[in-house]
Amino acid sequence: MNDLSKLVIEPKEIVNFLKSEISFKQVCQKMLFQKVICQAAQERGIIVTTEEIEAEVNRQRREKRLEKATDTLSWLTDELISLDDWEVGIRNHLLSQKLAQTLFAQEVESFFIQNNLNFEQVVFYQIILDSEKLAQELYYQIEEGEISFYDAAHLYDIDHKRRKKCGYEGKVYRCSIEVDIATILFTTIPKRLIGPLKTDRGYHLLMVEELIPPELSPERYQEILNNMFEQWLNAELDYILNLAQLET
Repeated sequence: MNDLSKLVIEPKEIVNFLKSEISFKQVCQKMLFQKVICQAAQERGIIVTTEEIEAEVNRQRREKRLEKATDTLSWLTDELISLDDWEVGIRNHLLSQKLAQTLFAQEVESFFIQNNLNFEQVVFYQIILDSEKLAQELYYQIEEGEISFYDAAHLYDIDHKRRKKCGYEGKVYRCSIEVDIATILFTTIPKRLIGPLKTDRGYHLLMVEELIPPELSPERYQEILNNMFEQWLNAELDYILNLAQLET
């Protein structure tokens, strides 16, 4: 008969396991972040109401398809948490969102405008070759219609993964592309063949499919807000920890 007592996990075991998995610091950091959030929210009079928690509980239940109360209790049991634990987590999340809005909502739009170019995107195809002669030959063959750009990429690109995708690079932000190449891509008429361009990676042939102008969509707004809040949290925590060291 199995000894069930051996399956009980003590708190100290959890700590030791997190340390062995090199995850202890990360968990502690999240806990400290939450303390910073709670303190900053309290100083600013930011609270989360019972109604807001209930609304989020219901939203998550719909999202998880927990239609009945018994479904919810079964899910909580499976996650090894109580209803109170779940609501505490929801409260912490909502408090974090409210604090982020309070601190940075007015700055998101100005940040977006100031960094407008970084949010430009392009959908493009690319062939990279290690031979300038081959790059020139393919350029003329594609221009003359002797071979399509996609077939050339599939046959000759130096990268196996890009060959399988026929040169498709997808939707890419300007800031993720080499400056010289980005300048050309974002000033070129779509479907026009570009190249060969030489970089440290080889000789490039490129073709733009679509230029996507920057837009402050709800998703991008949230992304910028989250980044601002994350940077603030790190700076606040560093300040508090440094101050504590000075006082000891």
